[in-house]
Amino acid sequence: MISLTDTQRIGVGLIGFGVFFLLMGILLYFDRVLLGFGNILFVSGLPFITGLQNTFRFFIQRQKLKGSSFFLAGILLVLLRWPVLGMLCESYGCFLLFKGALPVVSELLSKIPILSLIFTLPGLSTMVEAMGMQGAVDDLVS
Repeated sequence: MISLTDTQRIGVGLIGFGVFFLLMGILLYFDRVLLGFGNILFVSGLPFITGLQNTFRFFIQRQKLKGSSFFLAGILLVLLRWPVLGMLCESYGCFLLFKGALPVVSELLSKIPILSLIFTLPGLSTMVEAMGMQGAVDDLVS
């Protein structure tokens, strides 16, 4: 079992409520208030879990600067009453930030019995393999 400090528990709670409000905002036809509140809670929970310095280090890495700027621009667009465009921008930013972890996640999901059937589909398996190769090339270049 993982032991968490009190500040990490607060961070998990903030992120949990943030994800809840984001999902409710999306389900309620991109309600800008719920999306904005969810974004604020989610982003404020990250430093509680990983620490303020580690959070800044993650977002300001040279290879992740584009993803960070799209993610933060998406949050700003949601707060400025452009929820659909903001969520698209945030989604692209999240993809750019975490694309290095996608091969690991896809490998993990392909080990689950029911989901492994989905990963054997011709188009999806080709796409996952291509993303895995791209991640390996990005690691070699860095």
